[in-house]
Amino acid sequence: MVTKLEELIQKAKDGKKRTLSVAVAQDKPVLEAVTEAVKLGIVDAILVGDEEKIKEICEKENYSLDNIKIVNEKDIIKAAAKAVEFVSKGQADFIMKGMLGTAPLLKAVLNKEANLRGNSLLSHVMIYGVKTYPKLIFLTDGGMVPYPELKDKIEIINNAAKVAHALGIDNPKVAPLCAVEVVNPSMQATVDAAALSQMNKRGQMKGCIIEGPLALDNAISKEAAEHKGIHSPVAGEADILLVPNIEAGNLLGKSLTYFAGAENAGIIVGAKCPVVLVSRADSAKSKLYSIALGALAVK
Repeated sequence: MVTKLEELIQKAKDGKKRTLSVAVAQDKPVLEAVTEAVKLGIVDAILVGDEEKIKEICEKENYSLDNIKIVNEKDIIKAAAKAVEFVSKGQADFIMKGMLGTAPLLKAVLNKEANLRGNSLLSHVMIYGVKTYPKLIFLTDGGMVPYPELKDKIEIINNAAKVAHALGIDNPKVAPLCAVEVVNPSMQATVDAAALSQMNKRGQMKGCIIEGPLALDNAISKEAAEHKGIHSPVAGEADILLVPNIEAGNLLGKSLTYFAGAENAGIIVGAKCPVVLVSRADSAKSKLYSIALGALAVK
């Protein structure tokens, strides 16, 4: 079971080597992470983009392009489509976003001709390593679904649980986060949390343990939960934090990064292959962790 982000590297190296297709690869931080991932033996890579700029960056920064394939395509939209095509044809296993927006990349991924549409809702899963927490914490969804309804939250949890399973966490503990710990009909997040918990207890949602509503302190602190008289297998031991909306996820994630100094890894799941989606503000190490996570999440 992976308990620290750095363990993603070794687990990915120990598993089946995957091939990563990078869309619009002429981006320094992305090239730094990808070339390091190839050097470590985590993945093989196909770089789709402006070949001249890719080589210029790599030569300037002394990044090795050994055993890396470059496909020259200067048009951003065509480069995204080509990167996706490598996965569609079985020549690559997953995709990474380079120097382009998220929307055009996902449009290429979801194009019917690409045949990468899965049966699940696309959702974003971030994993954080926080020094004050004894294990990895999963955060979802702070990047894809703005205001998820109950039906969306079911799929978001299922997606996150599958990622946890890929890391050896067989029965992740899920905390649907709310402002309070009791069901309040005026607060939809608490109603949804109670419904998710009941569905889990009845066996309608498997592969995880769901307990809520829980406030953030009760989800991650046993002391806080005990002080409030909350007795739950999830309280103080949450693996997955389900946020009520995209703003909550965005704020919590950036708080972990900037206030707590947490490192992270992030992917989009729900399609037939993972999509490595990183922020430009993320460190090169976080980008490397994201590639390792994507490799492990390949079905």
